[in-house]
Amino acid sequence: MSYLRVLQFHTAGESHGRGLTALMEGLPAGLSLQMERDVDPELVRRQGGYGRGRRMQIESDRADLLSGIRLGETLGSPLSMLIWNRDWENWTTAMAHLPPDEEENPKALRPMYLPRPGHADLVGVLKYARRDTRDILERASARETAARVACGAVAKRLLSEFGIRIGSHIRSIGPVRAKDLEELPGDLNAAADASPVRTLDEEAAEAMIQAIDHAREVGDTLGGVFEVVATGVPVGLGSHIAWDRKLDGRLAAAVMSIQAIKGVEIGLGFEGARREGSKVHDPIIRDDDETRAGGFARSSNGAGGLEGGVTTGEPLVVRGAMKPISTLLKRRLPSVDLRDGSTREAATERSDVCAVPAAGVVGEAMVALVLADAFLEKFGGDSMEEIRRNFDGYLSYLSERGWGER
Repeated sequence: MSYLRVLQFHTAGESHGRGLTALMEGLPAGLSLQMERDVDPELVRRQGGYGRGRRMQIESDRADLLSGIRLGETLGSPLSMLIWNRDWENWTTAMAHLPPDEEENPKALRPMYLPRPGHADLVGVLKYARRDTRDILERASARETAARVACGAVAKRLLSEFGIRIGSHIRSIGPVRAKDLEELPGDLNAAADASPVRTLDEEAAEAMIQAIDHAREVGDTLGGVFEVVATGVPVGLGSHIAWDRKLDGRLAAAVMSIQAIKGVEIGLGFEGARREGSKVHDPIIRDDDETRAGGFARSSNGAGGLEGGVTTGEPLVVRGAMKPISTLLKRRLPSVDLRDGSTREAATERSDVCAVPAAGVVGEAMVALVLADAFLEKFGGDSMEEIRRNFDGYLSYLSERGWGER
């Protein structure tokens, strides 16, 4: 039997439709949660970052609560949120729910017949038997990630109750790489968000901005790599027993599902494949202060906090590689007109030059959702009180485990 998630989420909505809907199931009762305090700030973070397009100047994302909370606490019932699209007012004809009038100007429907290489346009129209790529691109758009970030914010709030913190920073944009740091700041997001490109390397930040400016001038786009770090994660989340319960596999699938992500690494990732085993695996040491790791610790963290599909108690480190955005600012990639088969240049659409800083925030959300699911899988209950008892009992077991025969 396939693994059944404890915490589930679903999103609905199109990029230029009326709004985006987010639905979460499996949350315990009794979690203190407020949209303005816990969710909206994360939506604002997603909209930031140098290289974003004009859409971010139009939208001012906030989550409207529809269900699942009473008097500031979750009820244990499904939580639903709605994020309105302010740009909808400019798309009421093109994205109307009813069939168009026969006298409607076809251009007002904003059809697109020139699929963009790298986007879901062509494969989507072929799979779903459509002709206008707008039927595909509206849902395939990364605008959908606003709903993911809203769900991820709720997951973060849940995890924070148990001392788990999740942040991200940008490792590279285009050819510019930030230097490696021996130690990350305690408040990772506060440090990263202070940079317009969310990197911790000030010198690299200037070069990243210049690279983005150059790409904008020539009508091109840039990708990059973000790193998500979760601290305070206890040993024992996930499982080695079955392929679909391994936490590294679940994390990889979640991060890879983000639009434009083409690679995922955990810990050393691909670098580990270039080293000898003695320079990859993390030596095990005694550390009685590490109560969340059963009195053990590692003198390095090349594994990125995961061994055998199970958390080790070390910081969880996940990276995502984002390709350049498929929609270029100038028509320069060959395509085919879906109306007559003629060779044309791919369509352009209002878009970002670089969205890597925002992708890091989305990466945080996806990691939080997977971690929260794994946390509830191990410590789950119907209420926060029950989960707290289960969690505290586990920490007590770890601290009292002792040594020698058992």
